[in-house]
Amino acid sequence: MPLRLIFMGTPDFAVPTLLELAGHGHEIAAVYTRAPKPGGRRGLALQPTPIETEARRLGIPVFTPKTLRTEDALAEFRAHQADAAVVVAYGMILPQAILDAPRLGCYNLHASLLPRWRGAAPINRAVMAGDAETGVMVMKMDVGLDTGDVAMAERLAITDAMTASDLHDRLARIGADLMVRAMAALERGGLTLTAQAEDGVTYAAKIDKAEARIDWTKPAHAVLRHIHGLSPFPGAWSEITLDGEAVRLKILRCERAAGTGTPGTVLDEQLTIACGDGAIRIVELQRAGKAPMKAVDFLRGTRVAPALRFG
Repeated sequence: MPLRLIFMGTPDFAVPTLLELAGHGHEIAAVYTRAPKPGGRRGLALQPTPIETEARRLGIPVFTPKTLRTEDALAEFRAHQADAAVVVAYGMILPQAILDAPRLGCYNLHASLLPRWRGAAPINRAVMAGDAETGVMVMKMDVGLDTGDVAMAERLAITDAMTASDLHDRLARIGADLMVRAMAALERGGLTLTAQAEDGVTYAAKIDKAEARIDWTKPAHAVLRHIHGLSPFPGAWSEITLDGEAVRLKILRCERAAGTGTPGTVLDEQLTIACGDGAIRIVELQRAGKAPMKAVDFLRGTRVAPALRFG
């Protein structure tokens, strides 16, 4: 018999899971998400979250409480009489009373191989750290920060060609399938839980824009992973002087390249840049106030001569 679920999520990453659960016949009694925020072209109109947009399209009641720590919020949550809650990047801490409310508990989809990269930015941190693999895990939630017992996992290799955006999209799809399988097992009474390992705990701190400036003195592989780990947001950046003007460029995608030189130096007319050890070639970039573009298109209108330096 399908489960009666509360779904709690906010960004695009959570949308595939909501759609898959609904598509597999589970009854989504309510969707909890963050309240709309000002956005749009002038930043005035309130913009619903991606999850709210999908939930309303599906005809599911939407709730946007500012807190879950009041008696009224708890009573409203309990009133849904859910078998379980599914949480995907909701963005709000669940107190113990909320965790205890569903009959079978609350289950979180987390985008890392726990206990590595607990916290807010596991996808970005895995790429930036040079990890060879990552994955998604379904865990039964407790009051700790991503410390709950793990039910299921799927692993995924991280290649040097992947940006955080690429990895985000693949993990969202894999995670949706994993959560559907986990809820099917829960429905049958066959969901097995395993405590997380005590060794190997790392924390994925929220990305700070101050981290985005590129340090060309680092080895080429580290520079590449830094760039890809911050693509597209906030975007790793560096400055170069073009026609006497300092221009900030976000570098969104790059590849390893042959060459050596003083770190930050342009080595050829294909935007190969020297790093502390080796070099990278820029593949996609974005000039301030402009749309992202391929490096070859940028070079058609802007001459970047060898010996110029980023810095």
